[in-house]
Amino acid sequence: MVTAPGQFGARILDMARRLAQWSELPDGLMCTYFSSAHKAAAAQLREWMGAAGLQAEIDAVGNVVGRYPSAAEAARTLIVGSHYDTVANAGQFDGRLGILAALVVAEHLHRTGRRLPFHLDVVGFSEEEGVRFSAPYLGSAAIAGRFDAGILERCDENGTSLAAVLREGGVDLAAIKMLARRPDTLRGYVELHIEQGPVLLQRGLPVGVVTGIAGSARFRITIHGAAGHAGTVPMSARHDAAAAAAEIVLAVEQRCAAAATLVGTVGQLAVPHGLINVIPGCCEFSLDVRAGDDATRDAAIADILTAIARIAARRGVTADVIELGRHAAVPCAPAMQTALAQAVARAGTEPLHLASGAGHDAAMFAGVTDIGMLFVRCGNGGISHSPLETVTSADADLAARVLLDVLVNLAK
Repeated sequence: MVTAPGQFGARILDMARRLAQWSELPDGLMCTYFSSAHKAAAAQLREWMGAAGLQAEIDAVGNVVGRYPSAAEAARTLIVGSHYDTVANAGQFDGRLGILAALVVAEHLHRTGRRLPFHLDVVGFSEEEGVRFSAPYLGSAAIAGRFDAGILERCDENGTSLAAVLREGGVDLAAIKMLARRPDTLRGYVELHIEQGPVLLQRGLPVGVVTGIAGSARFRITIHGAAGHAGTVPMSARHDAAAAAAEIVLAVEQRCAAAATLVGTVGQLAVPHGLINVIPGCCEFSLDVRAGDDATRDAAIADILTAIARIAARRGVTADVIELGRHAAVPCAPAMQTALAQAVARAGTEPLHLASGAGHDAAMFAGVTDIGMLFVRCGNGGISHSPLETVTSADADLAARVLLDVLVNLAK
């Protein structure tokens, strides 16, 4: 089922712009878990879902769920969704493009009276980025039945725990567990997402079919050295925590350049109480390692940890390494890949298959139900997690039409 071009794209981009008004920054987009901006964005999504004819609610962990019910009450459910939280100084389309595309498609089904033999749940997941509590996938993990109670004790930069934030909203672990869907009630999971890279742009293609999601691991590392006067301690007698951290960052870069799908990133680096005339006695940094398969990722992590120990011993510092989370590489279901590829071809474009180096909510549903993902071309050289992130109206429109085609043909 291929609709006429132009029906969805402008509306998707307009809603993305309007949703971006809810921000924690005065001059950029930032929407982190359970902030006032986050709650306002959720309320806006619920309002739009209700206006589109969906049965809409905000659940215990902040997911916005809009149901387009099947005529058969006992039917299984197909979930189509993505996340509405953002990183700091974000673009307008990461995560949100998938929610809004699904919303306009569900609205079209409602308006035209087209019923499906499965319930369609459009879900805006509340937390995927892991920004506030260093715990990604809070929203999708709850619905997939994979919420880890251990993360409730994690705190944000103000020392407020996730448990305290949820208690303030009247939410407890029992309420979160009740959100889990039984696998036998699900028809599948589909996510439409901006590519966040340059592959589709370089190939001149508007969309691509995702074959799998890279496995990832995140760490928080603290180096403890010895503070001292910048002018009086000889270079040979120093135990500089920041210098040790710098050497470790280079070791990460060197090791993660050794395999095709392997990447390693130190995205946060800080010297607590640092001063211009004081040798750093402490340095804190993050580490994110990803690869297309778990064995490649884990081998790199083992080598990096060995390098950290070696560098620390040589420099006379200590290293505390805390693993924040590890997620397995996830293949997309062959049947879903086929359904997406066929819909892309019917839309008149080449069905390119490509892997995702970024994590996505879809990963939480692997092993629970069949998952499928459609990437949409990212402009500006593939830049994402940035205000420079762009999607054209034409590409958003075609992606929504592909999604509609998939839903109708899955129904067959």
